[in-house]
Amino acid sequence: MLANNDQLKKILVKANILSEKDFNKVVKEAEENGKGLEEFLIEKKLTNQLTLYEAAAGYFNVPFINLKDQVIRKDVLLSVPEPIAVTHSLIAFDADSKKIKIATLDSEDLEIFEFIKKKTGLEPEIYLTTPESLSDGLKQYHKTLKAELNSLSLNNDRASSTETEGDQDLKKMAEDLPVVRIVDTLLEYAVFEGASDIHIEPGEKEISVRYRIDGILRNVMTLPKTAQSGIIARIKILANLKVDEHRLPQDGRFKINNPEYQVSFRVSIIPTFDGEKIVMRLLNEKAQVLTLEQLGLQPYSLETIKRNIAKPHGMILVTGPTGSGKTTSLYTILNILNTPRVNISTVEDPIEYRMPHVNQSQVNAKIGFTFASGLRALLRQDPDIIMVGEIRDEETAEIAVHAAMTGHLVLSTLHTNDAITTLPRLSNMGIASFLVASTTNVIIAQRLVRKICTNCIQSYNLTRKNIEELKGQFDVDKILKTLETNKVIMDAEKGIDSLLFYRGKGCKQCDNTGYKGRIGIYETLEITEEMSELILKRASDKELKAQAEKQGMVTMAEDGFIKAKNGITSIEEVMRVSKE
Repeated sequence: MLANNDQLKKILVKANILSEKDFNKVVKEAEENGKGLEEFLIEKKLTNQLTLYEAAAGYFNVPFINLKDQVIRKDVLLSVPEPIAVTHSLIAFDADSKKIKIATLDSEDLEIFEFIKKKTGLEPEIYLTTPESLSDGLKQYHKTLKAELNSLSLNNDRASSTETEGDQDLKKMAEDLPVVRIVDTLLEYAVFEGASDIHIEPGEKEISVRYRIDGILRNVMTLPKTAQSGIIARIKILANLKVDEHRLPQDGRFKINNPEYQVSFRVSIIPTFDGEKIVMRLLNEKAQVLTLEQLGLQPYSLETIKRNIAKPHGMILVTGPTGSGKTTSLYTILNILNTPRVNISTVEDPIEYRMPHVNQSQVNAKIGFTFASGLRALLRQDPDIIMVGEIRDEETAEIAVHAAMTGHLVLSTLHTNDAITTLPRLSNMGIASFLVASTTNVIIAQRLVRKICTNCIQSYNLTRKNIEELKGQFDVDKILKTLETNKVIMDAEKGIDSLLFYRGKGCKQCDNTGYKGRIGIYETLEITEEMSELILKRASDKELKAQAEKQGMVTMAEDGFIKAKNGITSIEEVMRVSKE
């Protein structure tokens, strides 16, 4: 697909395909028919793909290439991995010792061209082509891969005749070039796309590969079943796991170090009906630690957290489901506290980021090194600040509370739905109400929402149906009052139907999702004297919530609506994560 309507207008007018007047008429007709402009132009035979893209090549001042019936050298084709070629609508079709020729539908996708330059060491020479021509070229990946994988077909009867022979066969397969290439491509592309997880899922007839990007799983590619044994064996060897063990779950890890990135992969393998499923969690060890402002905290939450991390002792708890960014928040706070004047020690599972001057230790249940035993050991290390990866049980909770009471600042996470429910959760773990009231400084509850792509953001008003859906899930009047209090809107009385909200239309930069990147939505509960008194009285959740609101706490839903009104995220995202 070509660029936006403004560029398309300039291309068509410059090439004398349409006049400006006719173009405006066509735009209107396309909108009325609910079709994309480019598609509508071709459908109505006002132009054709070849003429349109040749004109576009002239407009962008790049050469045009038609790949139809062109055979691409295997080494050139494979210099750009298939997932990158498909996602970014491009293909390498020729190369010499200095340059690599790239046919694309978007000659302005500079980020991917820079990636190809770094990967190949060659200078990209950009050509424009048509979608039809590109589709013909991309079919050559499947022909090449299929031919290579057919030569890999493992004789399963022979492989399983003895354990030793099977093990040797699998190791040999794992070293075959096509398997190495597939696995390297999957890992490299996951890093490039900013994926947090890779899922390799065996089916009855094929293998499905999905990436979790911005919290949502996306299909990346489908591989033939013949590749399954080799891919699994390759990843097992990388993670130092037993290649011939297919009946039991296995866990391992490995690292990829290069000048561009340093990523640790946590590997989990579990047997399923159609074979072993692999999930790899990516941890970027070179990731920059954010500031509290970059996390996306509202002014009230920001001030509350800054005030409470300055206290010499007590507990700072971050809560939320798995994958809600709790660890990132804790590391952000640790980074602020990390000075030569204090001794910081952590016990984590796993260590996700390396921090200089912080003594980080990882739990190992196999040898009895748990959060509880690790925390006990840390207390003998003269710490000022302690971070416990997670409070999972009564023993860990008890030691953490006593550490906070005896002059240490303790940071940890819990799995609760919101900030208020953390208080009864600690009581249910056997912690006395007076200890919870006297040791807890602040509780931060959070979720992650996807950010609207800034390249294709557009505004809209909510429909009556949208408003009814919102009212079914949220207290809309209360949210409007919060927006007014936080000076996001001027007058809550005008109603939600008068407000402009935002969403992403979908473009190449965001893979047509309308979203790119993520940000947190938060609620911050400060344990003030009034809140402590309510905890001591074992007050109900309703009473605790009323006091929190009186103190000025903005709930996660309200924070989400503030970010939606400011064009950072969408209403749909706030609704999605609020159901978690």
